[in-house]
Amino acid sequence: MGHGHSELPSIDQVRDRAGDALARCGVTLRSSLQEGSDSVALLTVRTPINGAVVAEIPAASAGDVQAAVAAAAEAFIDWRVTPAPARGEVVRRFGENLREHKNDLAELVTLEAGKIESEARGEVQEMIDVCDFAVGLSRQLYGLTMASERPGHRLMETWHPLGVTAVITAFNFPVAVWAWNTAIALVCGNPVVWKPSEQTPLTALACDSLLKKAFAETRTDPRLHSVLPGGRAVGEALIDDTRTALVSATGSVRMGREVAPRVAARFGKTLLELGGNNGAIVAPTADIDLAVRGIVFAAAGTAGQRCTTLRRLIVHESIADEVTERVAKAYSTLRIGNPFSSGVLVGPLIGGTSYDAMKAALQQAQSSGGELLCGGERHYAEEAPDAYYVSPALVRMPGQEPIVHEETFAPILYVMTYTEFDEAIALHNAVPQGLASAVFTNDVREAETFLSAAGSDCGITNVNIGTSGAEIGGAFGGEKHTGGGRESGSDAWKAYMRRATNTINYSRELPLAQGVEFG
Repeated sequence: MGHGHSELPSIDQVRDRAGDALARCGVTLRSSLQEGSDSVALLTVRTPINGAVVAEIPAASAGDVQAAVAAAAEAFIDWRVTPAPARGEVVRRFGENLREHKNDLAELVTLEAGKIESEARGEVQEMIDVCDFAVGLSRQLYGLTMASERPGHRLMETWHPLGVTAVITAFNFPVAVWAWNTAIALVCGNPVVWKPSEQTPLTALACDSLLKKAFAETRTDPRLHSVLPGGRAVGEALIDDTRTALVSATGSVRMGREVAPRVAARFGKTLLELGGNNGAIVAPTADIDLAVRGIVFAAAGTAGQRCTTLRRLIVHESIADEVTERVAKAYSTLRIGNPFSSGVLVGPLIGGTSYDAMKAALQQAQSSGGELLCGGERHYAEEAPDAYYVSPALVRMPGQEPIVHEETFAPILYVMTYTEFDEAIALHNAVPQGLASAVFTNDVREAETFLSAAGSDCGITNVNIGTSGAEIGGAFGGEKHTGGGRESGSDAWKAYMRRATNTINYSRELPLAQGVEFG
């Protein structure tokens, strides 16, 4: 195998690693749900590393959802009036627990999501980072004071806790996205009820255990957080519950189309992080060494299973052959296999459905005139028939065929060419998704144009860096079919609070606004 070969762990090895990591985080699977749960269904947990069953855990029932939301709503009554810095202290303690168990959580992320070890540790580091951010935020939930037109009056706005926050997460970032939401929601005064992906519930149980430990250490109401492993029915129950003030959901565009109208029908709020079909433009002035490194990580990292994965490469015709050849050469050196093995850069797809979707997309691209330059092969099929390892695929496309407008959650990179920069921007913006984008250029006019209103229409726009790898300090999210939500840094905290406009009359008169007289 040209990509290198690493031996896959046995079923017993995987199960032992999972059990040991969970135990160190304080989780025993027998008590994974709240006491008194009426759940009888079991959720089967498989690892994508070799397809083996790691565990079977109780799945939450409709009664579990009702109980968790009711408990959170009761806990909200006191939590909303707890001083924000005191709420921040709880999150600070949680961050310390994450530091202590960083390797344990990372191991579970690798076992359940198949991420290579460095990416798994990086995901847990995101959790730690957002806790640090949230602790500082707990002393900065600022409102505004505005000039009043009436003498002896003060006009200002204040921000108040919103209420129970439902967090629905996807498999590809099984812990970081939950932490983005939970750390911010807690300091904003909201309890959280979490429905993790049914493919990664063990990481969720470990996170809940470490957060509950922080609650105990700070004498905080444990009802402020619940985790509800399960399938679609659990998510639907959270979405439809009128006591859930905010639904923060990460997933497909299809999911978002179902969630948004149902929550809106009851006048709840949503924070949606949906599909990404991310593009990068490579201009003639680009540093090609830098561009190739950025392209390969963004396109092949996490086996193409990031919402910010690079899926479309738009290269100036004068350098298209060179860039394409260099990316293909870099792909040939990527080691694919056991994500626990040193030197492996590409782990498995989450499952067979993803592999089937990748095969179908490649077939459609080729039938539309695309040329498969490299990749698309499956590895380890004989020794692990229920695991799906694939070589990242590079496809030269003649233009904007329909498949290019679709997001396939697998490592496929479509390459197109352009002549003028305006044409490149038009190609870039032609897809319905609008999450992350990048341009590689040393022309300041092109860089500034890409960042301007006439440039990328995405929520994340980068210059001389790939599409993936966002930092905590900036708001994360996208436009168009990506859903318009914002999480993590900047002022994303406002999504978890309600705004009140206040007018205070400290005079002895009662003037009306706009000069109205009523007397």
